[in-house]
Amino acid sequence: MTALHTPQQNHLLAALPAADLELFASHLELVPMPLGQMLYEPGTQLRHAYFPTTSIVSLAVVQTAGHAYRLDRHLLQSEFNRAGSFQRLLLRYTQALMTQMAQSAVCNRHHSVEQQLCRWLLLTMDRVPLRELVMTQELVASMLGVRRESVTEAAGNLQNRGYIRYRRGHIAVLDRAGLETRVCECYGVVKKELARLLSDVHGSR
Repeated sequence: MTALHTPQQNHLLAALPAADLELFASHLELVPMPLGQMLYEPGTQLRHAYFPTTSIVSLAVVQTAGHAYRLDRHLLQSEFNRAGSFQRLLLRYTQALMTQMAQSAVCNRHHSVEQQLCRWLLLTMDRVPLRELVMTQELVASMLGVRRESVTEAAGNLQNRGYIRYRRGHIAVLDRAGLETRVCECYGVVKKELARLLSDVHGSR
């Protein structure tokens, strides 16, 4: 593990008590996550669990390039079966993910593409320590479930306001506060729920 990358850059691993993380920290392997990489394909056996640090993964595909730590599935299962803080953490994360999926479905139905794009950008910035994302409009459109032309228009509006800078395959956030004035309430719902679930992992029984 290099000084530039630490497991604590992943929000889940950072939420673990230090003693529990230490139990398997030496088995975490830092790996590059190139844009578009498939981590799992239907019909194959999952070999590792991935904990992104500077990358973003959605539906088992790398949506934003970066790095992640991976853990052998046997070690993951062993730690989960100990029924300690790691198990509680993963169960709480699953609950938060279900909340995000439900809220995203509502957002996609009732809010504008610009609001959805703001939500996605803000949630992304909460997860990775980067101000510029490597992300194609095709991938953004796929994640939001809208046409690429709609993403182009929404990104253009945000760029004209000075909130982002967009060039082919790269999105830089220039004014986070500006994005927060344009986003719908779905962003706050998802962010608060994740923070709530991860805040008391240490003490929950």
